[in-house]
Amino acid sequence: MANLVIDIGNTLIKIAVFTQDELLYTTSYSSLDAEAILNITDRYQVNKAIISSVRKEPESWHTALENSVSVQYFTVGMTAGIRNQYKTPHTLGPDRLAAVIGAKKLYPGKGSLVIDAGTTITYDWVDAKGNYFGGSISPGLNMRYKALNYYTGKLPLIVTDAQFDNYYGDDTVSAIKSGVQNGLKYELSGFIESYRKIEPELNVILTGGDGYFFDTLLKNSIFAPYIKNEPYLVLEGLNAAIQNNND
Repeated sequence: MANLVIDIGNTLIKIAVFTQDELLYTTSYSSLDAEAILNITDRYQVNKAIISSVRKEPESWHTALENSVSVQYFTVGMTAGIRNQYKTPHTLGPDRLAAVIGAKKLYPGKGSLVIDAGTTITYDWVDAKGNYFGGSISPGLNMRYKALNYYTGKLPLIVTDAQFDNYYGDDTVSAIKSGVQNGLKYELSGFIESYRKIEPELNVILTGGDGYFFDTLLKNSIFAPYIKNEPYLVLEGLNAAIQNNND
C-alpha cells in the first residue's frame, strides 16, 4: 500500500507517491481533475493521502479522492517530531512547516536552513534538536523582475538569465539583471552567514522551483560545501507527517 502526498501551491499542484520512505512517483499540474488523481490512486494502490494547500478554497476533486481513499489535511498540529515555536502557528504557511519536517526527516540530528525558492523565497531554520523558531519571507526571483517593470514607467520586463555572472550592468537590461540576481545572491549569502554563526555545521537545503538556479548562484561561494538541493523536500515532509500521524 502507498501514500499519496499532494502539495497545492500558489502556482502548481505537486504530487508524490511513497511506499514508507521510498519515493515511487512524482509529477506536477497547473490544474487537476478527479480522473487524473484517481488514475494515480489506482495505479499505485494508494490507501491513504495527505493534502497541504496554501489556497483558501477546496479543489473540485477533493470529494472524489475522499470517496476513494483515507484523506488527511495537513495542519500545523501535525509536526512529526518538530517542536514548533512559531508565535502565530495559525498564520504559518503549511509548505514552510512541511519543509522543515522534511529537513529533520532527511538530516536527523543536524541543524538546517531551508530556502524554498518559489513565488516567494522563504528561509526557515530548524535546529539540531528539532526546534523550529521561524524564518523570513521575501519576494521571489520572478516577482522582483515583475515589480521593477510594474512599478516604474520605463524599465522593461526582464526574465532570469542563468548565464549572467557580472558584478555590474553596463546597460539598462544588464543593470536590472545585476540588481536582481546579484542582490539575491548577497541576500542568500547574508542569511546563510547569520545562521552559521549559530550552527557552524548548518545544512543549507535548497528547494522549490528556482532551487537549482539558487544553487548556481552560490556554486562558487564559501557556502557551497554545505548546500544540498532537495527538490521534493516539502513532499518528503508531508509523507513524514502522514506516517507520524498514523503511528
